Amino acid sequence: MSDVLARAIDHALALDRAAIPAAARHAARVFLVDTLAVGICGARIPEARALAHVLTDGGRGESRVLCSGEALPAAQAAFRNAFQIHDQEFDSVHEGAVVHPMAVIGGVLLAVAERRGRRGAAVDGAALTDALVVAVDVAATVGLCARSPMRFFRPAMAGALGALAGAARLEGLDAGTLRRAYGLLLGQLSGTMQAHLEGTPGLPLQIGANARAAVTALDLARAGFDGPRDALEGPFGYFALVEGQFVLSPFDDLGRVFRMTEVSHKPFPTGRAAHAALDGLDRLQQAHGFGGDEVARATLEAPPLIRRLVGRPASAGMAPSWARLCLPYLVATRLVTGGVRVEDFDPPALADPARLARAAIVDWRPNGVEDPNALVPQSLEIALRNGRVLRADLPAVLGSPRYPLDRAAQRAKFDACLDASPGRFDATRRDELWAAVEALDSVPDVRELVSLCTTA
Repeated sequence: MSDVLARAIDHALALDRAAIPAAARHAARVFLVDTLAVGICGARIPEARALAHVLTDGGRGESRVLCSGEALPAAQAAFRNAFQIHDQEFDSVHEGAVVHPMAVIGGVLLAVAERRGRRGAAVDGAALTDALVVAVDVAATVGLCARSPMRFFRPAMAGALGALAGAARLEGLDAGTLRRAYGLLLGQLSGTMQAHLEGTPGLPLQIGANARAAVTALDLARAGFDGPRDALEGPFGYFALVEGQFVLSPFDDLGRVFRMTEVSHKPFPTGRAAHAALDGLDRLQQAHGFGGDEVARATLEAPPLIRRLVGRPASAGMAPSWARLCLPYLVATRLVTGGVRVEDFDPPALADPARLARAAIVDWRPNGVEDPNALVPQSLEIALRNGRVLRADLPAVLGSPRYPLDRAAQRAKFDACLDASPGRFDATRRDELWAAVEALDSVPDVRELVSLCTTA
């Protein structure tokens, strides 16, 4: 046994703040404000409102839900916030790991930080930054070890493994207790790709359930419960059962490569696998000036993961969660409206006959890449009605470190999310929230930050 869990635990608990590069701390702030915005906006969908009636068990309301400000027990607040962060497919992603690291992690760390504050042990912004960095390191490292196509929903499970590391750092756990917590978490990890295949809200529910599991495992271990010791490498541990084919070499980079700097923004509220095509279409239209109604055929050449994740057909009556993962609908929406927004998955948009008709012109073909976890390279070919054929090569996806969103685009996304949320966030509140995250290391109590994310 190489005991990579011991290395993850040591990284989570013993990494000195001074060893975290400025670039990683900056990236933590960038993706925290993005996470808060999409989590606030995530309160708008019907399923998020339904959870308010389902997750209402009694207990001390120590942690708040983004947007509504409802106070819940920490595990339930983690569930609700993680769900909202992921429920519109708008949260950040680590492409190499195929993990949405900030969904489970954001839900868990906000809940734990608030609970500590209410119990008289305020978590400051610098400590939250530290916890975010180590949590993303662990979650992304777990994902980078995989060498097989996803069968289980890796963003939920790897996210929980990372979130537990960050939460344990906030709580000041010792290594033995954290090892027991990982064993207790192993038995609660859940989520398969079936929800993705069918395009149901079960997908963000899996994110929420794993956030709740991380907080529960933490609390059980602190209460003295025992658990398995080899949660990652045991014969019935995470890697053997969930990933099947894997390598452990990415753990060698803990403390040397800070994965937070590798996280990508999502400029569109869709599956990441559709982003390159949408960006390619935008670039071709800007370069050649054709209108959406001039396009006769759009063909994406891409690795097999793209078809697996977003190569589903559009149809009348499809659910929003299906449409967000439907490349034909997404391209058609971009052709018809000039963009893709969270409102494009509301019932009136999904029933638009013009979009359904245009979806039929979108096709896919393999480009020879065999890596089952690769998102790039891709290329988009547009055939116009006048016979012209245009092509965009897409070696990187918009929003990735190789092709990043600039600060203005990040702020535009932030504002668009708050515009679409069910809460009222005026210009003053928005500027205060943005500024608080930018100055996160000087925030004395994370509860002040959460207060800016609610309308209660």
